[in-house]
Amino acid sequence: MCPDSSSQITRLLAECGQGDQAARDALLPLIYNELRRIARQHLGRGRPDHTLQSAALVNEAYLRLLRKEPSWWGFGRPR
Repeated sequence: MCPDSSSQITRLLAECGQGDQAARDALLPLIYNELRRIARQHLGRGRPDHTLQSAALVNEAYLRLLRKEPSWWGFGRPR
């Protein structure tokens, strides 16, 4: 992650924690894209015959994060 993205995500997380809905809407695509990048990188180093896809891995991680501490994210529980 480049430093600009990191500081933008940090700022948006802080604003989201204060209840800023626009910050939440801007934050989700940034986090999702970064998680996909990381997942592709890690999966690319694995076995060539694995069945995991980066999108499925990221979606599962995201859902687990929301279920663990939804108040920390400021999003509430998934519906």
